[in-house]
This record gives sequence, C-alpha cells and structure tokens, in this order.
Amino acid sequence: MGNTGPAELLAIWEAGLAHHGPGRALLLHRAARPESAADELLSLPVGEREADLYALRRALFGERMQIRAECGACGEAMEFDLDARDLGVRPRKRDGPLRVAEGEWTVEFRLPTVADLEAAAHAVAGADGRAVAGAGAHAASGAVGAGDGLLGEDVGVGGPVAADGDEAAEAFMAAEGGDAAVASTAAARARRALLARCLVSVHRAGQPVPADRLPVAELPEPVQRKLAEAAERADPAADVTLNVACPACGEATRAELDIASYLWAELDHWARDLLLDVHLLATAYGWSEPQILALSPLRRRYYLELCADG
Repeated sequence: MGNTGPAELLAIWEAGLAHHGPGRALLLHRAARPESAADELLSLPVGEREADLYALRRALFGERMQIRAECGACGEAMEFDLDARDLGVRPRKRDGPLRVAEGEWTVEFRLPTVADLEAAAHAVAGADGRAVAGAGAHAASGAVGAGDGLLGEDVGVGGPVAADGDEAAEAFMAAEGGDAAVASTAAARARRALLARCLVSVHRAGQPVPADRLPVAELPEPVQRKLAEAAERADPAADVTLNVACPACGEATRAELDIASYLWAELDHWARDLLLDVHLLATAYGWSEPQILALSPLRRRYYLELCADG
C-alpha cells in the first residue's frame, strides 16, 4: 500500500464524491495498489480486488468490523463483530481455466474479473440506460469502531450490508418500484451475462459448441449451479456471505458484505470528521490545512480538547 496519509485520503474521498459504486471502488483499489494502472485493476479477479480492499481497510481502520443488520424474518436489529483478518482470501493462481462436467456437458470457464462484473451489471440496465450497480434495495446499516489502525482514530459509520442477495437485481428492483418478479428476472439476466463473458469452451456429448454463440440459458440448471459452486471455491472472497442467526426468533438471515461500499462509508465519515477538526483548529489557532493534517491524531485531539476547555 502506498502513501495513504490524511491528505492523500482526503483527496481520494473528494474525488469519490463525484462517483458512485464502481468508480469509488476503483479509487479505493488504486489506494490499495498505487503501482497498478486502472486497466490492470479492472482485469483482476473479483476476489483479488476484495482481498486488496480488506487489506486496505485493516491498515486504515483496524481489524474489528462491527455490523448491524436486520433479521429478514422478524425485523429484529442484530449486531455482531467480524474480524477482518478472516476475510479477503485471495484466489489461488491458476494456469488454466476451471472445468466442470455434468451429464453430457463439459464446460471450461475463467474466473470473472472486475470488468466482467461491471459489464454484467450494465447488461441488466433498463431500456433508458439506467445502471444497476449500487447498494441494493435491502441495504442495511452497519457500524464500525476501530482505534488501532493506520489513522489512529476512532471511526463510527454506517456500512452497507446487502441482505438476501444479488446487488444488481436489488438495485434494479428499487428502480422498478419494488417488483419482485422484475428483480428475479434482472438477477437471472445478470448471472447469464456474467457467465457468457467467462465461458472458454463448451462440449455437449463430446461435440464442441461455440461458446460465443451459445445462449447460456440452454445450459441445464445443474450445470449452471456447478459452475457457480466451482467459481465460489476458486475465488471465495468474491462473494462474502454472512449467515446470521437472529437472537430473537432464531431464524437465519443471509447478508452479503460489500467491502467497497463498507470501506467508502467509513472513509466518508472519517473525512467529514477530519474536516470539522481542521475547521475548529484553523479557527482557534490560524493554522493552515496542511499544518493541521501534519499533526499526529493524538496531538490533534489534544489541541481540540484544549479548545473545548478554553
């Protein structure tokens, strides 16, 4: 990770205000891998990016992640802690494509990249061109408290956890007024679009089928399911799903942790707090922003306490 001091992080935050999900994720990924060009970052497997973002999150805000989610059965608010060290497993390097055999079908495919994921999300955009990558209709708020990271400050934010599934479909559902049938169709279209981009070769009963002309919908459901399972085993960080038991009713709620959105929410909260500190110290002492940012978090806090006491 490169130079990610307060001034650099504020610059990333300021640039991110003009973007949404994918743009902000790319900015954060650049902070984690400053030596890599944008094209290189987009060509990485999804799990590789997620692992980089978890590593950046640990460096900035520490290892503990506190999550708040809502029970899908009874609506009870649930809180629990995660250890960020347990998340972000990098995909194993592979020399060739993944291979799945089911019945008369044999399919080879590569792991989806970040660019593939974004393209699949856009494939389920509405006729008017609306993008469907976003926080999702069922996003729940989380909270994070960390005091031992690179920044050396406590942070409390709302971090999104998308419950029950496909982010693109949920955003599409929100845009269409909450129609569950539309959301289901959008989810299926997104999965097919992603799979179609990643197919390398297809054989049926020993005969090659041109992968670029095969309607993915023709692949039987067991084949598609095995493809999804193989991709999950090969790249587990690409989809971190939490299974949380409700303390009130005992039912389990599945929630997908979106590290890019979660980390952006933390950065946004931290940046706004820091700018308030700069305002207070500049007003009290006449210091410039660079002078204030050059102070350690401990010294900055001490001066703020002196201002309050005065």
